[in-house]
Amino acid sequence: MQSTHYTANRLSKRWLWMLPLLAVLLYACEGSDAQRSSYSEDQGQFFPVERPSAYNRPASLIAALEDTSSYWVDSVFNTLTSEERIAQLIIIEAFSNRGPKYEADVMRLIKEYKVGGIIFFQGGPVRQAKLTNAYQAASKVPLWISMDAETGVGMRLDSTVEYPSQQMLGALTDNELIYRMGVEVAQEFKRLGMHINFAPVADVNNNPNNPVISYRSFGEDKYDVTAKSIAYMQGMQDGGIMAVAKHFPGHGDTDVDSHYDLPVIPFGRGRLDSLEMYPFQELIKHGLGGMMVAHMHIPQLDPTPNLPSTLSEPIVTGLLKQRLNYKGLIFTDAMVMKGVTKFFEPGEAEARALMAGNDVLERLNSVPKAIRAVEEAIERGDLTQEEIDRRCKRVLAAKQWLGLDKYKPVALENLYEDLNPPMADLINKRIAEGSVTLLNNRKKMLPLQESPKQTVATLSIGATRVTAFQRQVNQIATETDHFFISRKANAKETKKLWKQLKKYDVVLVALYGPSLRPSNNVAYSKDATKLVQQLARSNKAVITLFNNAYTLNQFPDIEESRALLVAYQGYFHAQAAAAEVIFGKVPARGKLAVTVNKHFAFGDGIYLNKPFMASAAAQ
Repeated sequence: MQSTHYTANRLSKRWLWMLPLLAVLLYACEGSDAQRSSYSEDQGQFFPVERPSAYNRPASLIAALEDTSSYWVDSVFNTLTSEERIAQLIIIEAFSNRGPKYEADVMRLIKEYKVGGIIFFQGGPVRQAKLTNAYQAASKVPLWISMDAETGVGMRLDSTVEYPSQQMLGALTDNELIYRMGVEVAQEFKRLGMHINFAPVADVNNNPNNPVISYRSFGEDKYDVTAKSIAYMQGMQDGGIMAVAKHFPGHGDTDVDSHYDLPVIPFGRGRLDSLEMYPFQELIKHGLGGMMVAHMHIPQLDPTPNLPSTLSEPIVTGLLKQRLNYKGLIFTDAMVMKGVTKFFEPGEAEARALMAGNDVLERLNSVPKAIRAVEEAIERGDLTQEEIDRRCKRVLAAKQWLGLDKYKPVALENLYEDLNPPMADLINKRIAEGSVTLLNNRKKMLPLQESPKQTVATLSIGATRVTAFQRQVNQIATETDHFFISRKANAKETKKLWKQLKKYDVVLVALYGPSLRPSNNVAYSKDATKLVQQLARSNKAVITLFNNAYTLNQFPDIEESRALLVAYQGYFHAQAAAAEVIFGKVPARGKLAVTVNKHFAFGDGIYLNKPFMASAAAQ
């Protein structure tokens, strides 16, 4: 486990030089008299009337959660009714693309029930920022704002940066890039007034048929998944937001999607300890702020029939809190998912989740039903008000650590520019270049060298126009002809194209899935798939897959290709990097993070570092 140790020690020292500056900033930001004004219903925000001493922000979120006795926490807590203390443990969903009626419903929940936070989904950055400001202004206690943004805010919002999938990051040999990405994600979160990212995915994906994790995982090797999860987590938390790792105790080896059903995990403690839980245990040791529990039934840990792990006291309290000694905040996975709603009604599920030991309930079917069910559980003695109060204070302590005791509205000026910084683009470029994985290079096909006698064509399958890959090739090798064809092409189209391509010496083939993001199914027609097979057997094709590495299995005989690369997804920098690797402008350094089949296994990747040199004859 040297890689994890190295990453953690190296990263933990990075910010030491900033401590004097941070001390000055903290002193300067203690707040004006106006910020210390008392709570009023018109203002909607609570600030203590006077603060006996400045808040000494603990070095870690875990330390803040261990000491919940700050003046701000006590002052806010004492204004809350017993119902409002329950509501602080609730995060509701919000979208910024669903119009005024939907927004009014969210506002009603904030005003009427005093919920603790929001998780934003699809929309736009300016619309979300405006809604955040409106919701915060209406809230009695500052809301913590979260997002399920494994690949950055661009995963949810238009006009913003999206970073690569975790499978693509898994191909990197340099985890420093993942740390830097985490820092940038944190800056973009803070610029949008957000505080929590439900990432990283720390699941070890050792099941190629997994329909829900797959390319969202760093890979199948527990040590590599751990090192990369720690790098991403530390980058975000060093940047000032809370990372929430998921999906405890491990969702990597299942063929059921818990969004639609309840997966059953047959493994016992020994297997889970040695494999699935390993990354989570290491993240705990390195100061993980939040943990998300999955909706899975694990009979060997809790034999209660049809009981999701989120509602299991032996798993949440017995295993995570007591055995693993986890001191951070524990979040449920979304309570609207079939993995929990299939067997438990709204309200009952949320009460059982708190009884099991979770701190925060995320994305509910019904806030009033949940609060009422929790109150009934307290009346029955299944929960105590003291336990609710303790968790409420932990939530408030986390809010203070995240800066919500000095809440400021999101500034709208220059928002687009700030969310698309040059550093983010550079990081994306470096990740793309470092992850391209060369799996075949028969007879030293690559790096491809231009020759007046060699004819070259490019073909993009799954495109309706010339692609970024083809444009990049055109910049490097100008004497090139370009073709494109649909993933759903019929026999007439593919036969005509094959007849045209046979006359070229080299064909650079780009395979795309249904979108720029990875997919589990490229959904090629029978004839389009046959065309790929013909090209792979032709001894003239350099094939690049811009999709989930597992989808190599959807192309018969692709292992016979003269050269084969995986670039993992179709975003611009990945396409540009693949073209540059083919022509030797950048080295091939990526390694497969997963075993695809008997031909391509974890760790495969040909290191190619021969720069392109124009021959004297071509000068």
